[in-house]
Amino acid sequence: MTIDRRADIVSAARAQLVEQDPHGISVRAVAARAGVGASTLRHYFPSQKDLHHAVLATFFDETVADLRIADPLIPAAERLRECLEQFVPPEITSDSLRLAVSTFLGPAAVPGADEIWGFYADHARGRIRAWLTLLATEGALNEADVERHARLLMAIADGLAIGRMAGAERPTLEQEYLVIADAVAAVLG
Repeated sequence: MTIDRRADIVSAARAQLVEQDPHGISVRAVAARAGVGASTLRHYFPSQKDLHHAVLATFFDETVADLRIADPLIPAAERLRECLEQFVPPEITSDSLRLAVSTFLGPAAVPGADEIWGFYADHARGRIRAWLTLLATEGALNEADVERHARLLMAIADGLAIGRMAGAERPTLEQEYLVIADAVAAVLG
């Protein structure tokens, strides 16, 4: 075990989720896999929900990074646009989006799917809020507008994802990127 027990526990829980049990994380199994007692696990993660969210965050953080958002040598609009484009990756197809929606929101949704969907939505908005807060400290926008703009940008990203599921009129990647650029211009304009 490394010095960072919390990271070891999250790693063990993630491995269990991926390898063994896609429907849940067993606290005892995670503790054993991490080489800690259940009480140590509970010290770092008082509830199972806390542990679930820590694991989900690792998946989110692999797909949505901060990229160059903190580099003041690059124009703020360019940095924010690059970060937001991660919400519409080219490899995500209409079929995969339909599957995700039916898995998480449809009548055959898996148990706990609404919690996962909610976590990702909150985490995504939080990430956008963090980007905007950083840009506000640089004077790119008013700090009082950060939350409102985070919700606007999240709604646009969500709308673009839904648009990918549309029929023949679905937007191209270039069109999606133009919408993001327009949104960034409106927020930072």
